[in-house]
Amino acid sequence: MSQKALVLEEAKAPFVLKSIPIPKPGTGEILVKVLACALNPVDFGVQARDIIPNVKYPTILGLDVAGDVEALGEGVEGYAIGDRVFFAAEYSMNHGGLQQYALKDVSDPNIGKIPPNIGHGEASTIPLTLSTAAIPLLSANPVGAGLNPTFDSKVSFDGEVALVIGGGTSVGQYAIQIFKYLGFGTIITYASARHSDFLKSLGATHVIDRTEVPLPALSETVKTVTPLPIKNIYVAIVAVPDALEAGYACLAHGGQMATAHPAPPKPADAEATGRKIYGVFASTKIEPNIEFGTAMWKNLPKLVEEGTIKPNRIEMLPSGLAVVPDALLRFMTGGVSGVKLVVNPQDTI
Repeated sequence: MSQKALVLEEAKAPFVLKSIPIPKPGTGEILVKVLACALNPVDFGVQARDIIPNVKYPTILGLDVAGDVEALGEGVEGYAIGDRVFFAAEYSMNHGGLQQYALKDVSDPNIGKIPPNIGHGEASTIPLTLSTAAIPLLSANPVGAGLNPTFDSKVSFDGEVALVIGGGTSVGQYAIQIFKYLGFGTIITYASARHSDFLKSLGATHVIDRTEVPLPALSETVKTVTPLPIKNIYVAIVAVPDALEAGYACLAHGGQMATAHPAPPKPADAEATGRKIYGVFASTKIEPNIEFGTAMWKNLPKLVEEGTIKPNRIEMLPSGLAVVPDALLRFMTGGVSGVKLVVNPQDTI
């Protein structure tokens, strides 16, 4: 039997929408009918700029996947046909999310059953995007700031202040929720004021309007919100160099700044001031993130079901896989704000 898939034949090539065979699950694998695949800027980066090394072509992109279990490979336990699942996928012909059916190895801990309180589209926003915020904030030093690598419910930063630059982004929304989960008393975010009510529902206590306050003025503006030192910051904006500089200017001596940037520059005075910066390679499937990723996915379904972690708001795009090339261009033109772009491959004509 065949299915529709969006194939990248080689580096920097155009996408090709074509029919390919539906893969069969091997030992320890499940076949998932993909009902939602969230799009990420990294998908555009791989297709247009070949930014990820060692991708084997041809390949299928799409890292954030949700769907229903369609078939079980030999030896699979803990899953049944019809189970709703969400997981971190990988770039490969059989495992990428931009196809109608994908395989997943269930020995990989980066998979969970979708809680009953959210749909497939919402679930697909979680895997990569949450990891991008969680790894540099929660995982143990030296990978991350070590705020709570084991998801210990007793950990609390009550009375402390946190700042999220880019709180309206998909990653920034999860950073806000992580700080709320950790019990920070004041959570300031720099974002568009039009998202203010929503960001406060996630846990932000103050929203500084990015359309009114330029990044170079942020450190002075923050002082009007709180006199307390800010020792924990997350910068979700990676395409604007000023964002990292603005975050560092807000960071108290001895503080920690995490960022969605894979390799943020280290300021000259970082060592003298005791300020640390953590970047991220967001995959929980590779070292040194595997141990933390296992802990995160063990706790994730419960955190989502109880509402501690809320998925991004979504824009479900029509026509399935056919719209993906144009949708990815929106990341480069500023055409995405406050929502996660999601496609249902089953809608492909």
